[in-house]
Amino acid sequence: MQKVYPMSFDPATLKYTDQGLIPAIAQDHETGEVLMMAWMNAESVARTLDTGRVTYWSRSRQSFWVKGESSGHVQELVDFRVDCDRDCLLVVVKQNGPACHTNRRTCFYTAVRDGAEVELMKPEV
Repeated sequence: MQKVYPMSFDPATLKYTDQGLIPAIAQDHETGEVLMMAWMNAESVARTLDTGRVTYWSRSRQSFWVKGESSGHVQELVDFRVDCDRDCLLVVVKQNGPACHTNRRTCFYTAVRDGAEVELMKPEV
């Protein structure tokens, strides 16, 4: 069993970019599959931890984005992890439906193999 060391957490202790953002990688809690990467700011970190619904910061809309609020493809927070440099997050989630806006399970559906792009999965129906 993994030993844990409880301590209080303050989103302000994270290292953000000059724009006040931190990358957050979403990973499926059952399979370990990397689903997507998006950005958070201190407030979206706090909202995610408070509600259990993963909330990102949309750079294009300049607004909060609760994953699945329009598509129904909700990400429920299972675990929230901070990397050793405190400049990247891992949100372990229960993904309901596709994670990608293209309707694929993951945003990482394109591989480069032998110099060519290969589509690894089609959109879900």
